[in-house]
Amino acid sequence: MKFLSWNVNGLRACLQKGFLEFLKESNADTICLQETKMQPEQADFELPGYTRYWNSAFRKGYSGTAIFTKNSPISVQYDIDDSDHMGEGRSITLEYPEYYLVTVYTPNSQDELKRLPYRMEWEDAFRTYLMKLDQKKPVIVCGDMNVAHQEIDLKNPKSNRKNAGFSDEERGKFSELLEAGFLDSFRFFYPDKTGAYTWWSYMFKAREKNVGWRIDYFCVSKILEHQIKDALIHSDVMGSDHCPVELIIEEASFSPLAVVE
Repeated sequence: MKFLSWNVNGLRACLQKGFLEFLKESNADTICLQETKMQPEQADFELPGYTRYWNSAFRKGYSGTAIFTKNSPISVQYDIDDSDHMGEGRSITLEYPEYYLVTVYTPNSQDELKRLPYRMEWEDAFRTYLMKLDQKKPVIVCGDMNVAHQEIDLKNPKSNRKNAGFSDEERGKFSELLEAGFLDSFRFFYPDKTGAYTWWSYMFKAREKNVGWRIDYFCVSKILEHQIKDALIHSDVMGSDHCPVELIIEEASFSPLAVVE
């Protein structure tokens, strides 16, 4: 099974930059999107074979997530089990017999970390939500988590130490997620790979120079450690300031034996 995740930074714009062609060529079973910045009725496009699930922000043109999938879930949940974190379209959860799939667009702490207090509240609430799911069955969580976890995950760690996305507080919360029983799938396969980024500023030819950050992830419950086959970064795919990331799991690997009772 092939899962993709992509912060499209406005799906309507990305549709004009090869989104449908990429999805067709990838032959992904599921693609999870972040920062869709739209309501479903604001774009009309053909996507045969995929069922679409949308969680749009109340504020138009802002945030938002979506999942397009070939595999019908047994249940769908929009947002998390916390009334303090609704309205911005931050997450969607699809439940399948053997696992949960969660896509997330983590709040940005913004310039001078002015939204960091809210970000910390979100991190704790979201981690608690994932842990509750993980008690029932394995979890695959993906999306723009808006943090470069280690110095290897961005080009200029020293100059960004206290900036949004690389503050000690944000990095610590990602560590807490891993300590709670999740694996960063890319680092699981490629622990020492450098220059592997998923976001580049539009300024100063950052993408051309590969001055980037790895802030888009597939994290999985540790019980799936032996069932995931690869994690990829498609840095050559344009259309957004982020690139798609991918997780491959052999379909036969999912079995009732993998489910946590």
